[in-house]
Amino acid sequence: MGLNVLLTYFSYGQLLDISKFLMSNTYTAIFEHEDRWYISYCPEIPGANGQGLTKEEARQSLASAIELILHDRREDMLRGLPNDAEQDTVIVG
Repeated sequence: MGLNVLLTYFSYGQLLDISKFLMSNTYTAIFEHEDRWYISYCPEIPGANGQGLTKEEARQSLASAIELILHDRREDMLRGLPNDAEQDTVIVG
């Protein structure tokens, strides 16, 4: 998370900045503080939650949970695709 990547490529005689085509993975993080622990969850990704002794640890734990959930959902969905299905991308935002 937080990695800024600038990619460029040469196409049709023009140098194009394709960083604008990269999707920003920004989600809402909700934090609650109970005793010594911070608990975090993400309303956009059901089941994604984290915890830590500091808010930053809870944020990192939540980011890892989001990454794992999205990876698992993607892999699970791709396993069930018929052979003639087409895969492409969509840009949001």
